[in-house]
Amino acid sequence: MAIGAVLQQWSLLCFLVGALVALWWAWRVLESTWIVPRRLGRALRSQGLPGTAYRFPFGDLREFARLAAAARAKPMPLSHDITPRVHRLYHNSIREHGKISVTWLGPTPRVIVNDPRLVREILANRRLANGLVSHNGDKWTAHRKIINPAFHLEKLKKMLPAFAACANELVARWEGYLESDGAKEIDVWPEFQNLTGDVISRSAFGSSFSEGRRIFQLQSEQAQNLVKMINTLYLPGFRFLPTRLNRRIKANAREVEELLRGIVGKRERAMKEGRASNDDLLGLLMESNVEETRQAGNSKPIMTMGDIIGELKLFYFAGMDTTAVLLTWTMVVLSMHPEWQHRAREEVLHVFGDSQPDLDGIHQLKTVTMILYEVLRLYPPVVQLDRQTCKEIELGGVTYPPRVVLSLPIVFIHHDKDVWGEDAGEFRPERFADGISRASKDSPAFFPFGWGPRICVGQNFALVEAKMALSSILQHFSFGLSPAYTHAPFPVSTLQPEHGAQIMLKKL
Repeated sequence: MAIGAVLQQWSLLCFLVGALVALWWAWRVLESTWIVPRRLGRALRSQGLPGTAYRFPFGDLREFARLAAAARAKPMPLSHDITPRVHRLYHNSIREHGKISVTWLGPTPRVIVNDPRLVREILANRRLANGLVSHNGDKWTAHRKIINPAFHLEKLKKMLPAFAACANELVARWEGYLESDGAKEIDVWPEFQNLTGDVISRSAFGSSFSEGRRIFQLQSEQAQNLVKMINTLYLPGFRFLPTRLNRRIKANAREVEELLRGIVGKRERAMKEGRASNDDLLGLLMESNVEETRQAGNSKPIMTMGDIIGELKLFYFAGMDTTAVLLTWTMVVLSMHPEWQHRAREEVLHVFGDSQPDLDGIHQLKTVTMILYEVLRLYPPVVQLDRQTCKEIELGGVTYPPRVVLSLPIVFIHHDKDVWGEDAGEFRPERFADGISRASKDSPAFFPFGWGPRICVGQNFALVEAKMALSSILQHFSFGLSPAYTHAPFPVSTLQPEHGAQIMLKKL
């Protein structure tokens, strides 16, 4: 009887604990999907912000999915007016409610900020969070101080052999594809993904680039998987459920972590034994970490093993996908505008002849630079940047409470006729003839690499890599769009060609 009574009490206790957990979980769901969104919505509406009202529990997600599916159902004309296809929900909201308006990503309010002056203010504000991949406060300042030296132009000279080797391999591979008439159709999108993956692997890890290639493959898959998750992240706890997708994401993350930990560990041992090279990003980063730690008088490194691994993961994403899409859209655009392809080739041949492009010559490429800037304007690799309020903050005469996402639609600002003129949808590289600051009416309104203190530290790396690859291609090939090409820019992790980028290559 006594044992039965004890078991009965334990059963009752377990039931009560389970009931309390269920009540707590239900309260958290109610709070996050009903109470908080309604409070935030009232705070924004009371200040006159137009837009949609919150609809429990999905917000505008269903409308976003419907509009995105409609946009993807058919290709667009061969035009640079891409904003309706890239983000139909934002396109409709800006048209209906103006340049500052509210939409809802599940229970989270997103305020679209389509004003370049306000965008600059937001990007310059250190109090706004940048998402999961960033640090804030003193930690961010310390990391940035350590990372910056690795991307100085003089340091890039050490990585130029890696850039050149990868570009030469690309040209040789393409020459091998050519048929007897010296021509061939090639989908350049996967070609450039492989190129930039190899570049970041070699320039980040030097002799360990074979291991780097595996990381590149895993990071590419991870980006695709995270995009699949995004429509379900508003469900509390969904990412912790043992779904097939969640298990794959965790397995990829573990493998990347193990590979990077092994590479960093080997480099640390080599540094202690005095046989390490600092000609790659990892070496430069670790060397800078040691120096900054010594100057600060710390006994422990400022950047831990975990910190270095986190930065290397970011190098991969930022250094691979963004440059690959820049080169892809440049090939597409120069195929659409052969007169500019001819001008770029003339400049490259004038500067380099048939010699290997070098850093000094790359700095002389004014026409190529204007072309790349104009491609970045029309087809920015990252179509929007988001910042979240952690505390109450006043911006542009509006007081935003905590937990509001400020969505900066870079692709819309880059296509805004009020900012760039009536020809905003046209490819006109000459608008950058006098530099970025004079290219737009509202100077400056060009944000492909962000702005302010958090501007992309790797922008010089990306542009030098793109110029090296494009120069090598222009030296060896002419190209045009294949009849098989379908114009379908669409944002995944970056602005990608949904059906590939089929180009007809011809040997010069």
